[in-house]
Amino acid sequence: MNILVTGGAGYIGSVVVEQLIRKNHTVTVYDNLSLGHRAAIHEAANFVQGELNDKKSLSKLFESQTFDGVMHFAAKSLVGESMERPFYYLSDNVSNTMNLLECVIQYEVPKLIFSSTANLFGAPNKIPIDEMETINPGSPYGESKYTIERALDWLSQIHPFFNYASLRYFNAAGASERFGEDHSPELHLIPLVLQVALKQRDKIYIFGDDYDTPDGTCIRDYIHVIDLAEAHILALDAINEESKIYNLGNGSGYSVKEVIETCRLVTGHFIPSEIKPRRLGDPAKLIACSERIKKELNWVPGHPNLEQIIESAWNWHKNNPYGY
Repeated sequence: MNILVTGGAGYIGSVVVEQLIRKNHTVTVYDNLSLGHRAAIHEAANFVQGELNDKKSLSKLFESQTFDGVMHFAAKSLVGESMERPFYYLSDNVSNTMNLLECVIQYEVPKLIFSSTANLFGAPNKIPIDEMETINPGSPYGESKYTIERALDWLSQIHPFFNYASLRYFNAAGASERFGEDHSPELHLIPLVLQVALKQRDKIYIFGDDYDTPDGTCIRDYIHVIDLAEAHILALDAINEESKIYNLGNGSGYSVKEVIETCRLVTGHFIPSEIKPRRLGDPAKLIACSERIKKELNWVPGHPNLEQIIESAWNWHKNNPYGY
């Protein structure tokens, strides 16, 4: 298939592009490189640098070739920043995606895979979290993703040719051999801890040790980015007849302290830590129930344990200590 990947120069997008090309799909990456990296774009992919708020450039792209599907990753994605700049997220994420969707419908692209988020579940009623959990976004970022999910649902009802999959993933982590996590600023736990091991930071801060969890620190579900990519490709093949929504995680939770200890084990480095006050909006525990995608699409995570995930990330960061 001929696939358009927005945000294909970013962390998750670059690995998805890599896996698509391995499966002999033709890929075009559309990215403005504001958050992604030119070096993270696979050499076999076509690259178009552009903005999602540029309707003229988007229309030109869709006129230039026929796409069989779109994978949409391009978005602002910092939960904390969205609490400080809500309009920035509620406007940009939504309006830019609407521009993309307008082209998707106008040029009758039949499939779209949407990068959604576990931040839809700000205060879950039960753990693990399945697709029937009440939607209660935990931030303006989560709200922007839910607004787009609702738009996708309406478009699929109105236009019979169009189906979508919304993939609500939890904490993406790890790396492939070539592509890994390089954000500026870096706010994700595992790369931050590994930067301490690389002596790029003095210590790792733990925000709160008084949560209602066994060791008092927040628990999260980490999913390897390659497993995430595989789920995207399976979903692309599965939405010929109807749209789908899936929660994506390993179904196992690890605390902040467990992550740090596993990083110490994998790297062989002593990693100093310091307790800080809680951050606004951090729920105590987020763990996915991914039984639906396992049952319907036979998706099986190939990297189910935390040590494997951290080991792949450590290998990438050792080889790319300053990122791309």
